[in-house]
Formats: sequence, C-alpha cells, structure tokens
Amino acid sequence: VQLQASGGGLVQAGGSLRLSCAVSGRTFSPYATGWFRQAPGKEREFVAAVNWSGDTIYNPDSVKGRFTASRDNAKNTVYLLMNSLKPEDTAIYYCAASTALSARNNEYNYWGQGTQVTVSS
Repeated sequence: VQLQASGGGLVQAGGSLRLSCAVSGRTFSPYATGWFRQAPGKEREFVAAVNWSGDTIYNPDSVKGRFTASRDNAKNTVYLLMNSLKPEDTAIYYCAASTALSARNNEYNYWGQGTQVTVSS
C-alpha cells in the first residue's frame, strides 16, 4: 500500500486547509486511514481516522470539533478538513493505513511521506 499526502501549506490562525491522502497499491476497502501529526521536538500524535464505512474517531483533546475526516472510496482518497486552525496545529501531517480503526500509531502498517502545515499567529 502506498499513501501520498498533500494539501499542506501556510495559513493564518483561524483559517482552513484540506489535506488529501491518495491510497494505492492494494485493495483499498479493508483499510482504515489515519491522520497523525508531528511537531518539532514532539512525539507523533494521533489526529483522526476514518474507516471504509465512514466511521470516524478523533483526538478529543486537540482537534475534535475543528477537524473532519472523510473518504471518497471511488477515488481511493481520504481527506482531513481542518477549520479554525491554531498555531499549535503546526506540524507535519502524515496519513497511514491500518486494518482497523485505531488511534494507536503502532497499528498502522503503511505510512505516507507527510505534508507540512504551518499556522501563523
């Protein structure tokens, strides 16, 4: 499975971005896709995940209510819509594939290369 994240960039606080993750290589349907982020000097953090059926889970402490994960199965693409961005959301955002909907990064076997999101104050 190959994953390609895109859509990052520089945005002002309060703005929005939509990240995309194109998944290819193996059968897409059994996989859940998760979003993680890593800020400089910090550990990788779970953000959100969505499974084939569209069920979602979020990190309630940092993003719930502002971020929305979704997927287009016909396009084999997963999205992360990020609203009301804050400077503390600045990080490299990664997408990853797992056989189950999970917030644990060790349950994700395939990872994309990451896309930089920078939120200015």
